This record gives sequence, C-alpha cells and structure tokens, in this order.
Amino acid sequence: MAFLHLPSSLALRTTCRPALKSLPITASSRPIQNSAKFANWVLDFRSKSLNLAFSGTLALGLSLSGVGVAEAKVGVNKPELLPKEFTTVIDVAGFLSDGQEKRLVREISDIEKDTGFKLRVLAQNYPETPGLAIKDFWQVDDRTIVFVADPNFGNILNFNVGGSVDLDIPRSFWSRLAGKYGNIFYWKEKGEDASIEAAVMAISSCLKEPVSPNNCSEVK
Repeated sequence: MAFLHLPSSLALRTTCRPALKSLPITASSRPIQNSAKFANWVLDFRSKSLNLAFSGTLALGLSLSGVGVAEAKVGVNKPELLPKEFTTVIDVAGFLSDGQEKRLVREISDIEKDTGFKLRVLAQNYPETPGLAIKDFWQVDDRTIVFVADPNFGNILNFNVGGSVDLDIPRSFWSRLAGKYGNIFYWKEKGEDASIEAAVMAISSCLKEPVSPNNCSEVK
C-alpha cells in the first residue's frame, strides 16, 4: 500500500507579509518572477489534486500508510452508520471498549485546546464504514487530521492530513508512525485497540512539540 500523505481539499494556509515594492523587470529579476510563478503553479496543482485525493481517502479509495501500491476499493457513503450525537471518535468496528473510547475523546479534546488542530478517529472494517459521510459530520478542514483505523489495509493506520497540519508536521512522521504501531505484526499481537491508542498518543506528543527542523523526529 502506498504512503500518500495528503492534505485536505481546502486551500493551504497562507501567511500575511508586507507588500513588496515594485521592481523593474530586468534580467536579474526574472528568476524571482519565475520562482513566484512556479510556487503558484505548485499550490494550484496541489489544491486541485488533493481535492480528489481527499474524496478518495474518505471513500477508502486509497490507503494512506505503508509502502507499495495503493489498493483500490469501492467508495462508501453510509451516513446511517454515523452516531446520533457528535463525537470525535467513531468506532463502527467495535475495536475499543467504552473506557478506551472515553480516554481517546478526552485526549483529542486536550489536543485541540492546546494546539488548535483537530484529530478525528474512525475505526472500521471496510466496507462497514460511514465513509464520505464523516466529512460533513466532522466539518473536516485544513486543520483536521482524519485517522482511519482499518485492518483490511494490512497496515491498520491510515491518515488524511489537512494543509495547515502539513506545514507544521514533517511528512515522514506519518510513515514512521504507521510503521511502528500500524504494522500487521504489532496489531495482531497487541490488538487493534492498542494500535489506535498508541497512535493517538504519538500524534498528541508530536502536535504539542514546538515547530522546528527536528520536531516529531521520534515516534513516542
């Protein structure tokens, strides 16, 4: 399965800067113009391609962990599998006990208060999943991490990461996290619940680290 660390379809975060003074177009200024055009092209390409990728992820058309070729699966949209009341953890597969689910909800609440990032957990056994219906239920945006735990992908840990998160968290973190706690040997021995809890705690630790060139270098 392919590790495709993909932000959401929403626009990437932009940073306000003072306006630059107009520069005369000279031979030396052309590289600046070309760089700006290239940067704009990258952002535009990324925005368009990630829109499709996000839809595919929620429909479980792509697995976002491990290494190899992404598995194609038929998209699912079953809002009837959503809970009646809002919750940040949806366990349609029954991997978690009530106590575990409550602990995860508390931890996710603390993450959001401390960092502003929104972690959302969906535990499922494809094709029994609300699929795309979670996008509106959770109001997924560019500060949202959607964590889909599904053993049918081999590696149980799958992620869709919003654009603002992507700016602060190195992409290598998600592949290392999946490799440590999502591999089939780990969850077969420890249980799906142990993989989910360990992943949430590792994400919490990472998000609370100060942003730096070496943040999230260790999966805790």
